[in-house]
Amino acid sequence: MSDLLDRLSFNQMTASPWSLAEAVHQCHINNVRHIAPWRHKLSDNIAADAQLIRNAGLTVSSLCRGGFFSAPTPEARRDRIADNRLAIDQAHALNTRVLCLVCGPAEGQSLPDARATVLDALHELLPYAQQANVTLAIEPLHPMYCADRSVINTLQQANDMLDALAHPNAGVVVDVFHVWWDPEVFTQITRSAHRIAGFHVSDWPVPLPAILNGRDVMGNGVINIRALRQAVDATGYTGPIEIEIFNDALWASADATLIPLLQQRFQAHV
Repeated sequence: MSDLLDRLSFNQMTASPWSLAEAVHQCHINNVRHIAPWRHKLSDNIAADAQLIRNAGLTVSSLCRGGFFSAPTPEARRDRIADNRLAIDQAHALNTRVLCLVCGPAEGQSLPDARATVLDALHELLPYAQQANVTLAIEPLHPMYCADRSVINTLQQANDMLDALAHPNAGVVVDVFHVWWDPEVFTQITRSAHRIAGFHVSDWPVPLPAILNGRDVMGNGVINIRALRQAVDATGYTGPIEIEIFNDALWASADATLIPLLQQRFQAHV
């Protein structure tokens, strides 16, 4: 289990109020080896951000987030492509091989057209990502987010898209909060072998207090996290395991006790 704890990565949104410097510091003093920054937390000097992370002995498991490809007009869609190129550059500067993609809602398109837009955008971006040695990792989101966050909602959809892309720099992120309910989840995890670029953990409390910020600490909900982790490991994935929790109460109370709590729950439930 100690080897598993070495894989723990602290996703910065788990303590949203913390700056990048504070998140890095808390990881360092608690012997966390990996961190997953969010783009809106980066400074204007990404080289300094990268140096801050390196000096603390951390590696970047992924950068969150790219995506949000669909838009009402062709011009707006071009702007989304440009922003994703910037995100690839930022991932490269942080020395991470994974850009996590939240693919975005339909934004005035039909669902089929929006999904086609996602596929077209990835076809266009993948050569650029390959040059930067960055994997574009599709994160399917729970169907309740289809209207406002992502039109890619199951691992099957993500795998079908990866089949169509057939590119070594296209991958998938498996987030237990988004996929645990799916009757096909274990079949699709097996199908994702050699494509999994990230694995995210949290828990689903009952009742769910909020759609966006209702996730909870591992062990406070109904997800069989360990079974999903073992299935992901069985595909050959040995990379970092990100704790990513959107929770207003957790954010309000985030202090020096947070990461030790997460480490304890990680050992007990992941």
